[in-house]
Amino acid sequence: MTTYPISDLLDAAARRALPVVRGVSDDRLGDPTPCRDYTVADLTNHLFQVVVNFQALAAKEAVTWPEAPDHLHGDWRAGLGTETERLSKAWAAPGSEEGVSPGMGLPSRAVGQMALLDLTVHAWDLARATGQDFDPAPEVLPDLEELVAMMGPTGRGMGVFGEPVDPAPDAGRFERLLASTGRDPGWTRPV
Repeated sequence: MTTYPISDLLDAAARRALPVVRGVSDDRLGDPTPCRDYTVADLTNHLFQVVVNFQALAAKEAVTWPEAPDHLHGDWRAGLGTETERLSKAWAAPGSEEGVSPGMGLPSRAVGQMALLDLTVHAWDLARATGQDFDPAPEVLPDLEELVAMMGPTGRGMGVFGEPVDPAPDAGRFERLLASTGRDPGWTRPV
């Protein structure tokens, strides 16, 4: 398996995610998403928070996770683009993938993979919730599969992942990954 730097994978994921974010119209912010209990606005705010906080985690700094942040003001779509660029740069810094992340107690590369997972899977969530198409960058899938295999039980215990869903027999690689996080790959927004 070819191992790409996390910064390269984050760049690739952002190139696929940002068009979805730009396609989220304000009238869809209250709509449900495949993430139970999250509206489009909630999920977008969560994604913003992840992208910002994981910049600090790349530098091995402590982060806080305030409840219900509100980043959806001004030109937030462009703001998320700027923050994803900063995220990739933070993970390109020397040493960002080395050692163990303080406070997280995980290998630093796994922490970077967590940001990659959120950027990829939540882009799919937002696309589904707002009627857009989304295909992940294929090069991110090996890292995401590795992370979900490693963190699945812990993620389910913490409520980050749902119980795995049985994918369709003809499910593709990304659909199987979604199912392993507890998502229904066939989820569609209510009419």
